[in-house]
Amino acid sequence: MSLKPSHLKSLLGVSLVSFLGGLALIIAAFFWFDAHYPPPLTERAELSREVVDAEGKLLRAFATSQGRWRLHVTPEQVDQEYLDLLIAYEDQRFWSHPGVDMLALLRAAGQWVANGRIISGGSTLTMQLARLLEPRKERSLAAKGMQIVRALQIERRLSKQEILQLYLTRAPYGGNLEGIRAASLAYFGKDPMGLSLAEAALLVALPQSPERRRPDRHPGAAQKARDTVLRRAASAGVIAKGEVERAARRPVSKTRMALPALAPHLARQVAVSEPGKPRHQLTLRKGLQETLERVARDASSTLGPKVSMAMMLADVADGSLLAQVGSPSYLDRERSGSIDMTRAVRSPGSALKPFIYGLAFEEGVVRPETLIDDRPSDFAGYRPQNFDLNYQGEVSVRRALQLSLNVPAIHLLEAVGPQRLLARFRQAGAPLTMPKSEPAGLAIGLGGVGISLSDLVQLYAGLARGGDAPQLHAVPGERQGPLRPVLSPIAAWHVTDILSGTPTPAGFKTIKIAYKTGTSYGYRDAWAVGYDGRHVLGVWVGRPDNGPVPGLTGRTAAAPVLFEAFSQLGLRAADFQPAPPGALRLTRSELPVTLQRFAAPHAKLQMAKAPERAPKIVYPPKGAQVELGTLADGSVMPLAVKVQEGRPPFRWLANGAVLAERSRKRMATWTPTGTGFSTLTVIDAVGRAASVDVYLVPGP
Repeated sequence: MSLKPSHLKSLLGVSLVSFLGGLALIIAAFFWFDAHYPPPLTERAELSREVVDAEGKLLRAFATSQGRWRLHVTPEQVDQEYLDLLIAYEDQRFWSHPGVDMLALLRAAGQWVANGRIISGGSTLTMQLARLLEPRKERSLAAKGMQIVRALQIERRLSKQEILQLYLTRAPYGGNLEGIRAASLAYFGKDPMGLSLAEAALLVALPQSPERRRPDRHPGAAQKARDTVLRRAASAGVIAKGEVERAARRPVSKTRMALPALAPHLARQVAVSEPGKPRHQLTLRKGLQETLERVARDASSTLGPKVSMAMMLADVADGSLLAQVGSPSYLDRERSGSIDMTRAVRSPGSALKPFIYGLAFEEGVVRPETLIDDRPSDFAGYRPQNFDLNYQGEVSVRRALQLSLNVPAIHLLEAVGPQRLLARFRQAGAPLTMPKSEPAGLAIGLGGVGISLSDLVQLYAGLARGGDAPQLHAVPGERQGPLRPVLSPIAAWHVTDILSGTPTPAGFKTIKIAYKTGTSYGYRDAWAVGYDGRHVLGVWVGRPDNGPVPGLTGRTAAAPVLFEAFSQLGLRAADFQPAPPGALRLTRSELPVTLQRFAAPHAKLQMAKAPERAPKIVYPPKGAQVELGTLADGSVMPLAVKVQEGRPPFRWLANGAVLAERSRKRMATWTPTGTGFSTLTVIDAVGRAASVDVYLVPGP
């Protein structure tokens, strides 16, 4: 039977009508489905919250509530070479197709029919994004059909850049890593802007089979997949063929690194303060933060396992924090690392002395070259002694502050008044914490009060600025109050001039900073604060539980950390504030007669009438539990013992055994022979004795 031309034409017309009708029906069905079942684009995936530094560099990221690392990223934040490789490998016609690449689908279908298995996929990046937005366990024609529909829907709603951004954020890279930024940080330790060719190729290959190609678990499979990406990119002309061999020689890293967790105390604080905010910016500088944390870790390794450390670096120009270390390791339980010791209130020891001298300069009581007595003195029953229990006699005020002598500082505090010192600290925004039910007395000059490292650094920032303290802050744009006066410009200049001449710790090169140390009673806190014309750095060392650390001093524990930090930070040295009008360096002979020598009649009269007292052991205190440290060779670390009052020379006994010959020094060392209860006894020149019982326990 033959068809007449008229019949054939009629049949073709019916077929065309049927085809167009079916196509119209499909299009209508698509638009109906699109209107009633839009893609889940409004349900934005939860992103990891980020804490970044002043330049936007990542300091700390927090995993999502599902425990995933998923960081915000845009195509502009990704290396262009990676994007070129991605398009060439996954979706060559990405920029032109409507979400579905029919040529790629037909090619994949033909290969499947011819080989009985999938040779290459036909999914576009948009289709892969659809699968990420609506994960389906089964791989079927129905699932593939839904991906096609969703891809078309997505392309109607988003631009190509937006689609690419969602893919870069959601693509899986093994384990709990999602998105190229998290993967780049975990596998290479850097953001995806600076990827090498080999690194970019590996990140292109991973999302296709993230678990089987994980470089930390299956480096062989990862390398094979990476090299396939390189070869295909060369075939597409994206890279030169010579680069394939060079990049393929690069080994695949077999380790997965932790994401940045810098400034953990401060990062958690700002994240908790605004829990709904996805990104928190701080004034910190990532490089400076990394350096301070490294210095803290290295320094803490030489201290006892229960000894912590805190450090703060600030810009004195505006009070912005540049780095902050709350502990050497946030996860170190022995050191109570989760406690932010920059905010803990502790005894400052001698660290407040510069402000006593500054007030004395303001009042015209003394000048730096005024002579002052450093002799045993009685201030209405309060009898301070120097740390080494020795006295210098008559010294200049400059020398007294540089040597951190106690008696001269108390002479000057009595002259200016403790209440005035406290009022000045309150005015500067750093109020001191007084012991309960105790009035402000002279003991505050030697650490008989509490202050945090943060407040102490703020006070010293005032010295560095020439007298006015800025409010320390860690959030850019945070509302700041006016500058708060600590000392007058002339007084601040004199204090800085003196502290800049303090001897450098043994073993360190001289650097152009002014600094002061402090040690609290009972070897509980060691401090050092130093500054130049632009930066101030504070260091605290001690135990978070306020336990004593035998031999811990600001000079031997905190000052070396201060100098090591300044040397490693690489900060450009800034000159101190220039001398303000009226600030002059005068010799003693150039001073008025009334300022050539400081007279303290009250203390001297009391000293002359004070009777000689029996000796008293002041360290270790009675009933103390003392942990025995060990030296590098495993032997027991000697303990320092101190005596006040009494008449030298002294003889020390431990459990009845004589420790050494008589000595006029008020400090001695004792090397215990065991643990448990021990009795220490000291006998002075006229036979008066004092004893304390202590309990010795082995160190950790």
